[in-house]
Formats: sequence, structure tokens, C-alpha cells
Amino acid sequence: MINKILHQLKRYGITLPTIFNSEADLRKLVDQAGERSIIADSQREMIQSVLDLGETLVRELMVPRTDIVWIEGNRTLRQGLSLALRSGFTRIPVIAENLDDVIGIAYVKDLARRVHEHHESEQSETVAEHLRSATFVPENKTAADLLKEMQRDQIHMAVVIDEYGGTAGLITIEDILEEIVGEIADEYDDEAQEVEWITTAQARVSARLNIDDFADAFKIELEDTAREDVDSVGGLLAKALGRVPIPGSEITIAGWNLVAERPVGRRHRIATVLATKAQPTLDEGSAK
Repeated sequence: MINKILHQLKRYGITLPTIFNSEADLRKLVDQAGERSIIADSQREMIQSVLDLGETLVRELMVPRTDIVWIEGNRTLRQGLSLALRSGFTRIPVIAENLDDVIGIAYVKDLARRVHEHHESEQSETVAEHLRSATFVPENKTAADLLKEMQRDQIHMAVVIDEYGGTAGLITIEDILEEIVGEIADEYDDEAQEVEWITTAQARVSARLNIDDFADAFKIELEDTAREDVDSVGGLLAKALGRVPIPGSEITIAGWNLVAERPVGRRHRIATVLATKAQPTLDEGSAK
């Protein structure tokens, strides 16, 4: 185990002498080296993170099932490319009937190459015809073991399954590496203003805005069914859509049209939602 840790550290430019016999000795040496400024704080934190990987389970780092962007295998190549462009993901799990039946992974570059070489395939061929095999891992596997396997087999993404064989989540090699080096900031990761009124009938709101604050700001009442198991505006969209919102996803609720805007961060989560007062229907207009 110690040799594995040392090898992993070496990959990140950190070389330590092999003068200890246990992980506890290694942790103690790292702490002493940090206290004496022999190694930088950032290196110390990275070493500790590598050590902790052996105790971190995949389910602690995965993208949960509810946040997975997926596509049905019977969708056309054009639809697959459209989803990829809108969501920002270059690898998308493909399902047969539901998320517990992942049949493979669609790579955007594969779909784009096929369409480029055979333009007619855009509408005539399905995503399921151009899949790569999916890798499945149990949620109780350690992150350290999975990282080693992903590096060895050159796997970028794996589907995480629970004890019953259902899809629990998704994990990428970046999810594990980020646990070591820390979260990688995105150029758009600035804090969005919770509510920014553009006009009296349109506002841009943070996807993380609490639904109670949303209701207060827009002077609306949300039905209990809409509120159930939902904490944020982003969650409101996801529940109404029945899937993860991507840019352009739209719902109408309590007289307002909500449209998901740009994604941010490595996981491409929606940052803001454009809320526009819905136009009254003819019936509503005549009733006034």
C-alpha cells in the first residue's frame, strides 16, 4: 500500500524517501515536514488527499443519479449532437428504457465524425449505433482503487451502481483528481446575483435561489406538489422536466416562464434562470 501511495505522489511531482513501514508513519512524516516548512502547505494537503483516497468511497465523489445528463439510444445523431452542444458534455450515457439500463457511452467526437463523413446519417442513424462500452463500478469501491484502474485501462468515465444493480451515479477521472488537487475554478464561477430585474416582467435569478425566496421576490404562490423535495429554482426546473435542466430547458409555473441559461463549472450545472412573465392566453385576456 505504501509503495502505491508513493508511486501516486510521484505522478504529481512529489518524491518522498521510503523510511517508514506504515501509512501512519507516512502521515506523521508529512505533518512534521509541513511544520518545519520542508514541504509547502499545498504539497502537504495534496499528500494527505492522496492518502485519504484509500478511505474515500466512490459514492462520496460521484455525480448523483439525479444530476446525470443522459440520452435514449433511439435518438438520432442530430439529437445527440444537439444535447451535447447544449449541455456542454463530450461523453453522455446512453440508456435503453430508463437510467437503470445504461447500454453504453456516446462520445461527441464519434457522432460528429460520422455526421461529417456521412451527412445523411444525421437523421437516419441512431445514437445506439455508435456507442462505446460503459464501465460499471460498485459504489463502495475506494477512489484510490478506481483511479488506479482508470489510469491503467485509460477509462475516463464509469457508471456507479448500487447494491441492487441500479444506477447510483456517474464518476469521471476528473472527479477523483479534483479530490487530490482541489476544486478547479471555472472562469465563470463568480457568484451570481440572486435576483436581477431586467424589466418589470423579466428577471435573471440564480439557479440556487431558495424557492421560498423566489416566491417572495415574484409575489407568487407555489403549489405543494411543486415544492415537494425541492429547495432551489434549479431543483424546480429539474422536477418539472423530469431530468437535469440544460441551457434552453423551459417550464411555466405560476404565470412565469423559466428558461435555463448558461452552465458553469466542470460539471456544467445551470447557474442562472431567465424568468419572464407569461403572456396571458386569449381566454385569460377576455376574462379580465
